[in-house]
Amino acid sequence: MEKPVGVIGAGSFGSTIASLISENKSVLIYSRNQFEIDNINQGKEHKGITFAKNVTATGDLKYLAESCNLIFPVIPAGAFRKVIKQIAPYITPLHIIIHATKGLDIVEADIEDLGNKTFDKDIIRTMSQVITEECSTLRVGCISGPNLSKEINLSYPTAAVIASEFQEVIDQGQIALSSSRFFVFGSHQLLTAELAGAFKNIIAIGSGIIGGKHLGKNMQALLITRGLREIIHIGIALGAEGKAFLGTAGLGDLIATATSETSRNYNFGRRLAEGDTIEQIRASEDEVAEGVRTLKIVKYILTKYNLHAPICELIYEIVFKDLNIDKAISHLMRYPNAPDVDFL
Repeated sequence: MEKPVGVIGAGSFGSTIASLISENKSVLIYSRNQFEIDNINQGKEHKGITFAKNVTATGDLKYLAESCNLIFPVIPAGAFRKVIKQIAPYITPLHIIIHATKGLDIVEADIEDLGNKTFDKDIIRTMSQVITEECSTLRVGCISGPNLSKEINLSYPTAAVIASEFQEVIDQGQIALSSSRFFVFGSHQLLTAELAGAFKNIIAIGSGIIGGKHLGKNMQALLITRGLREIIHIGIALGAEGKAFLGTAGLGDLIATATSETSRNYNFGRRLAEGDTIEQIRASEDEVAEGVRTLKIVKYILTKYNLHAPICELIYEIVFKDLNIDKAISHLMRYPNAPDVDFL
């Protein structure tokens, strides 16, 4: 019998990925929560989805690894390395791993230390780098693009990108995910896809702040386009290909995340602008806004590489230093002129 496809993580997007794959193949989805496992296996609704009968939940990573050759980790960035370490002893070079985590990892440091210490070597990792560092497989990739879970679950048509250095990874990802409502492009620009997926969440927070302040679509469009310019400059400094940020995994994902009220990062910024504190927002949300964590990492990157990214810097000051939002916007409008398009 054909092996099922594994999905690690039963959050909103992990569940969405599992539902998409179930249209083509059987799925084994991992959760560490026994209540979630029981609900899924009993056919009950989970994260707004009633899974097909070919979706089975498990709490055993060893069983998942031994049962599946193709695995999709969909784990928050802060927990990604820990979970990959747990499954690593059961991963072989025969496995293909395509992650869907839009964030970055740091090694040999705590996220809270980034603003206080200087590190002698590069400590920033993409999730594909985490996988190859911890596991014996080299056939890795990521899924990126405009992937708002709620719209996908409503069967709205959309597209995504499978990025990998290996064509076999792209092919297997397309076979697993493609359907009449979900088109999957392929790309060999893995680093760019991962960085774009992480950085766009910061701009989405900023866009949510603009929305919460009711400053209009003109200002929102300005922030998104100038934010894209900053994302590209940071990406190039980290070795990515600038033009690749203008594709589906870059510009496409940025537009969706920075304009949709179903986006966690957009809503984090909106609620911040409306007066809620970080603690209040976190307490009322069951899933993390990845852009908050990524902000700390990007602030470290800007310092380390001596880069200027005023939008990212001001969003950081608003979120972590209680900078007045109106003052921040006024400062941004007075910021010295810079070229409009200088990254191609």
